[in-house]
Amino acid sequence: MSWVILTGRNSDLEQIDTPHKIITNRDYLAHPALFRGQRPKVINLSNTYAYQSRGYYASLLAGSRGHKVIPTVETMIDLSERKLYENALPELETALNKCRKDLGGAFPAKVLIFFGIGPSKAWDRFAKLLFDWFRAPALEVTIKDSQQWASIHKIGLHSLARLAPEDKPRFLAGLETYTGREWRDSRTRTPARYSFATLVDPHEELPPSEIGSLRHWARIADKMGVEVEPITRRDLAKLANYDALFIRETTAISNHTYRFARRAQQEGMPVIDDPLSMIRCTNKVYLNELMAFNKIPVPPTVMIAGPADLQLAADTLGFPLVLKIPDSSFSRGVKKASTFEELKTLAEAWLEESDLLIAQKFIPTDYDWRVGVLGGQPLFAVHYLMARHHWQIVNHKANGKPDQGGIKTFTLKEAPPHVVETAVKAARCIGDGLYGVDLKETKDGVFVIEVNDNPNLDHGCEDTGEKDEVWVRLTQWFLDRLDRQGR
Repeated sequence: MSWVILTGRNSDLEQIDTPHKIITNRDYLAHPALFRGQRPKVINLSNTYAYQSRGYYASLLAGSRGHKVIPTVETMIDLSERKLYENALPELETALNKCRKDLGGAFPAKVLIFFGIGPSKAWDRFAKLLFDWFRAPALEVTIKDSQQWASIHKIGLHSLARLAPEDKPRFLAGLETYTGREWRDSRTRTPARYSFATLVDPHEELPPSEIGSLRHWARIADKMGVEVEPITRRDLAKLANYDALFIRETTAISNHTYRFARRAQQEGMPVIDDPLSMIRCTNKVYLNELMAFNKIPVPPTVMIAGPADLQLAADTLGFPLVLKIPDSSFSRGVKKASTFEELKTLAEAWLEESDLLIAQKFIPTDYDWRVGVLGGQPLFAVHYLMARHHWQIVNHKANGKPDQGGIKTFTLKEAPPHVVETAVKAARCIGDGLYGVDLKETKDGVFVIEVNDNPNLDHGCEDTGEKDEVWVRLTQWFLDRLDRQGR
């Protein structure tokens, strides 16, 4: 059972209105064993959410029973007094006023937002942000509009019993959208112990995992009592309905992936990638210093903070050398300079974007080792071959189409022990999550090029050597942390 809807009275919502289980809050409170062994997601549609009311206790006890619920008692308390939610008003009012043009220039005195959806598309920006702040089925916002600026007078929870007949169809549509699922298996099966969210962008050109690979993981996780469901950047407000988060979009500190990671961490959810790993892995300056401090071999490196450092880089590293912007991914922001003039031209342009650059000795190889490390233990080992007629594994061509090299797979037993051991040591410096360590194997030894959060993991590629054990261990990583929390 996935969803349970609580009402104040049997007549508040007809079973024909939704495919989900409907019970009264009285029955939910009186029968704690009703959902024993299950982990339903509860939508509390009680007639009142006042302190110590049945609606209040239903959400309070849902937490003690390990059930995900909206609204939580924290939301109820936050919305009980204006002074408790004043810190949210500046951001909300800015979003509200950006809707003015699409609304035709004037705001109504009140607006109802159902599950983060407004009365029309013009309200989208504001409605989604409001639901991000206060996850509740129905919110009533009272607006004061001076024509130049609309301010929020009050935000309150709106009960199902108070819905006008003309608003009910929109409410039910919002409910259907909110509880809608992809990857649903229609056959009867044992209820899942846990539900994991996977953050994806269906339109990303080079995603760390293809949708087909995530479907493969979902089938394996299902056998371990876990539902795996896709979410997108629009679903931040739904994140608390899940038990764990696996981010399968290219991560960046400056975009929504970091916000999702932070929110998951705040909710006490196991998350890959966690915010600290993202911060550490996305910056090559930090990585280089960290590896050097822990005596992990890296290519000879020179930090460039300005034009004065260019000659030092040239004298120390020789040509060709590799110049990198600290925060980059998929071989972007990484260029080879064959002469001092090339280095100077490239560095001057990039120093306008970043205060620091990294110059490293060019180490030509036909492939890079990629060793996946999960929870401080090796997960997979592959060769990423260089793109055709190029010195990197991805060649970002002028026409905008990336050209990728091939992949050669190994079992962990087939991979050289010193490569795997170096990769594990490097990953453990970052954290306890999932990392992809890139290394170059040369006659002079093994060098760590970088440690990646958000590494590629695709069925038929990285998992070829260890087969489904890769996905089983990934699922178990989350389960171990959930069980440790007693969730």
